[in-house]
Amino acid sequence: MQPASEPAKRRDGLSNILRNLAWILGGKGFGAVCSFFYLAILARSLGLKDFGHFSLIFGTAQALVAVAGFQTWQTLVRFGAQPVLEEDHPRFGRLIWFCTSADVLGAITGCVIAALLYFGFAEILELNPEYVTMGFLFACALMWSRLTTPSGIVRVLGRFDVGMYIEAVVPTGRLIASGIILWTGASVGKFLFAWAFFDLLSAALYWIAARRLAPQAFHRRHFGHWNQMLRENEGVRSFFGVTYVATTLDAAVRQGPLLAVGYFLGTSAAGLYRLADQLAQGVKQFAVLIARAVLPEFAISSMADEAHRFEGLVRKVTRIAALAGVTVLVLAVFLGEPLLVLIGGSDYARGAVVLIPLAVGAAFELASVSYEPMLYSTGHAKYALRVRVLALAVLVGAILAFVSSGPVGVGWAVALAMSIFYLAMSATVWVILRQLRRKAAAA
Repeated sequence: MQPASEPAKRRDGLSNILRNLAWILGGKGFGAVCSFFYLAILARSLGLKDFGHFSLIFGTAQALVAVAGFQTWQTLVRFGAQPVLEEDHPRFGRLIWFCTSADVLGAITGCVIAALLYFGFAEILELNPEYVTMGFLFACALMWSRLTTPSGIVRVLGRFDVGMYIEAVVPTGRLIASGIILWTGASVGKFLFAWAFFDLLSAALYWIAARRLAPQAFHRRHFGHWNQMLRENEGVRSFFGVTYVATTLDAAVRQGPLLAVGYFLGTSAAGLYRLADQLAQGVKQFAVLIARAVLPEFAISSMADEAHRFEGLVRKVTRIAALAGVTVLVLAVFLGEPLLVLIGGSDYARGAVVLIPLAVGAAFELASVSYEPMLYSTGHAKYALRVRVLALAVLVGAILAFVSSGPVGVGWAVALAMSIFYLAMSATVWVILRQLRRKAAAA
């Protein structure tokens, strides 16, 4: 007979995840509506070629952020869950300052890499001279705006409502700025400035919110105690390194195809691919949002719940995500071309054939959205890294094999890589869950 107090200790994991996701989607749903309009203004006002220039600059900056930056929010959620539960502010503070220092170091490194890329290799890479300085400044702005420590603090504290309000700043600002730019005369430079400004504003608000939500942990007296922080968080170095490499590989999968289209097929083809990919990226972004809502709950549930309850939670989230993946694929098949024409005009109608394989890839990614958080939360991040290496190798080989077919060939390369990612990750996760169940039974 179980103690009467046990039910009170059990967490309703799925309910918590859905509540977190509801707060995230509240802001992102609003953002999606805004993005529909500002993307239409961007694509139509710039035209196919200049939209291609904008897309390549934006994609290059995002790739640089991934190469030089650290997704410290994952480390904060993974190792911050326990001190938050125990209200151990000094320990949480030492972890915060470690992640903050890594973020700052990554931003400085990224700016140096951007300077070398844009000013040292511009001619070799055949970059348009008109956009060299502009691209460098935008990359630096994006580097400093994408520090993830404050968002990690917000998430591990469960304050997804705060994140919703802050993240609404970016789409709102972009929509207002797009209207002003359309009225005053569109140019690549104006759009890049607006995008950078509102990203930086959102980042500043995140830092302010994080400082106010965790004032005791964020105190400067917790800075610099690196040895103590490492002793308190066993495995943090390997986790940090693995998640950094995994995030970099993920960025290569996300941004690499666009840059490959621009390199092999030209700027106009990149613009066409980008708009189709932007719609598919909406699905991928949805997958990222689910992961943000899932990881904090998985991190706590893996410590607080029995193995069979944790496994049941993973299975429930996986079934929901798989159903969502099938739904978005069907929507892309039937609504893809009308949406592309509505957003960009008739010049983008031929992007519909590119959207189909990208939607297939996005559906596979959405179906596998619970896998990586599960591996991270149980201390098996290295397996996620190995699967990402496999997916990237498949992507590179497939792009080289299919690029002669144009942007649609690159799209099918993405679909193939993501299908391999889904299958390999599925097999890995269920093996790990079986091991956890056996370990719990033997205990």
